Amino acid sequence: MTTQAKRQKSHAGSEHRFHNPQGAEVKTRDEAFASQQDVSAEAVSTSAQLELHNGAVTFAIEVKYNPTTYPHVVTGGRITSGICGAPWDITGGYVGETIRLDAKRTGQGSCATTVTIVGEFQNPPAYRGTYGFNGATSSFKHTTRYHC
Repeated sequence: MTTQAKRQKSHAGSEHRFHNPQGAEVKTRDEAFASQQDVSAEAVSTSAQLELHNGAVTFAIEVKYNPTTYPHVVTGGRITSGICGAPWDITGGYVGETIRLDAKRTGQGSCATTVTIVGEFQNPPAYRGTYGFNGATSSFKHTTRYHC
């Protein structure tokens, strides 16, 4: 190896560049890993499309969750069809080895006011479990799968 190549190699190895989570270059490692005070909740949120199947009934579900947590904390979403009184707003829960979705009815009708969906993960990617209305969790069996 030539002297010039050694200098280039050692110079390249000693230069560090740091970037914050938004991709902007910062001066120090501490700045790169500092907690961002101006990051909104939506900045740490992603969504997944799910379908809950119970015989002839299919619920279309969009779940918003925080991908930096595990189990993933549900931050919102909607059940848009297939359930009496749709749409329903998802108010909480989690997605991981098990799933729990809590929702309240925002649509019209004389249906229940809340639904809770619970289940355990299985392969191929889906959750098998139960759901119920107005505080119950085991009234009806379901399989909920990721919708691609």
